[in-house]
Amino acid sequence: MSPILTLGEALRAQARLQPERIGARDLDRAMSFALWNARACRLANALTGLGLARGDRVAVLAHNRIEWVEIYAAAAKAGLVAVPVNFRLVGPEIRYILEDSGAAALIAEDVLLGAVEAIGADLPVPRDRLVLLGGARVPAGWRGYEDLLAAAAETEPAVPVAPGDPWCLMYTSGTTGNPKGAIRGHRGMAMLALMTEVEFGLRRRDGALLVMPMCHANSLNFFSAFLYAGAPVNILSRASFDPELCLRTLAETGASFTSLVPTHYQMMLDSTAARARAGALDRVEKLLISSAPARIETKRAVMAMFPRSGLFELYGSTEAGWVTMLHPEEQFDHAGSVGREVVGSAPVRLLDEAGEEVPDGMPGELYSCGPYAFDGYWNLPGKTAEAFRSDYLTVGDVAVREAGGYIRLLDRKKNMIITGGENVYPTEVETVLATHPGVRDVAVIGLPDARWGERVHAVVVPRDGAGLTEDALLDWCRGRMAGHKRPRGMSLVAPDDIPRNATGKVLHRVLRERLVQQG
Repeated sequence: MSPILTLGEALRAQARLQPERIGARDLDRAMSFALWNARACRLANALTGLGLARGDRVAVLAHNRIEWVEIYAAAAKAGLVAVPVNFRLVGPEIRYILEDSGAAALIAEDVLLGAVEAIGADLPVPRDRLVLLGGARVPAGWRGYEDLLAAAAETEPAVPVAPGDPWCLMYTSGTTGNPKGAIRGHRGMAMLALMTEVEFGLRRRDGALLVMPMCHANSLNFFSAFLYAGAPVNILSRASFDPELCLRTLAETGASFTSLVPTHYQMMLDSTAARARAGALDRVEKLLISSAPARIETKRAVMAMFPRSGLFELYGSTEAGWVTMLHPEEQFDHAGSVGREVVGSAPVRLLDEAGEEVPDGMPGELYSCGPYAFDGYWNLPGKTAEAFRSDYLTVGDVAVREAGGYIRLLDRKKNMIITGGENVYPTEVETVLATHPGVRDVAVIGLPDARWGERVHAVVVPRDGAGLTEDALLDWCRGRMAGHKRPRGMSLVAPDDIPRNATGKVLHRVLRERLVQQG
């Protein structure tokens, strides 16, 4: 047994301590801890039976469904590395992740086969390791998920898994046009689960409703914490968010916790039926708002809608884990901040460009240090080195420290756009748009949006004589980038209308402010 329980070992322990208790469910089926552990063992043995060995990567492309928790647990038991792929991505984006990670197997949901087929015949995964989730018929060249499990043993895999081994490779949007794979190891994830239990006061009688995609760090972290606590995890298995369904599921499952982005809460606030149901949910004790900046007006309305529940706000990242927390009793006194350091982490450092700490009230790049930081970027030692100063890690966010040590964010990851809780980097979108033969220059920014927080907007300089139109270019984007990355609006401008600094870099903030003022 390793000094720190891996998630696979934690599941085995829960199956022994409370075998008949429901451990996980989605909208279609439920599993006891014993059944969950047995199926995870079967999957782990099935994957090793296909020739996968410790350290090999297994890519997963699926909407929210109960199999996610089986796959994560199976990877932990077999010493494999799960590579969650965002189901919103399209063929070229999926191809990049499969190639960059060197995926040795792919588990894909039947309704997403079109995205896989769009990659083409030269799929960068061994053909005998394509596994299909769901579907009445398994197409040629694929293996059925349930068929694999049925043919495998339930015995615990005899694979040595060390705390320092990688468990997940999570791809984050990249500032250079390509996403980077963040390596999350067993030790860091176990420590993050422990700190989550402490911060939220989780107990065995609690339960989580996971709404955020299971391919995101948010749901991965909370599913892990609730499993370690021996509490059930409930997965809202729908591709699109339905506020009334979310609240009905909270009531039916008796979950005491859920984590949502501001857009989700706003959709609840806009629904009369949802507001009426929310006030009667006396089992819900803890709500989290995260993944995007939350306006104080939204938080006040949420607290009024859920009078029996405490509202937490969290700041963190895939790389750093949890960094700061604003607790329910602090919401009104420290509006606009994201709280103070999470238990177990060192004090946040705010540094200027010379690496010197800035005084309170002055902006600086935020560096955090905790026992659950990621282990580096996959195959990018230079980017890993850039992210760290000694043991302190940055993802490029700028913040100030206010009275009492409370942290207020000024700009998230430089010019990153957060739309509906999804991160979009302008460079990614600009790189695609620049390949259009009629585009001479382009800059992408986020504009305020009442529903999504921000919407992606492209400012394009057409080539002379190209006859480019906004509608044609917006339509051209379809199939070339994920829906949340595609521009929702576009401005065709002259070359001098894109502001730049002395070195020629686009001043995204200046451009954004200009368009906001223009309305």
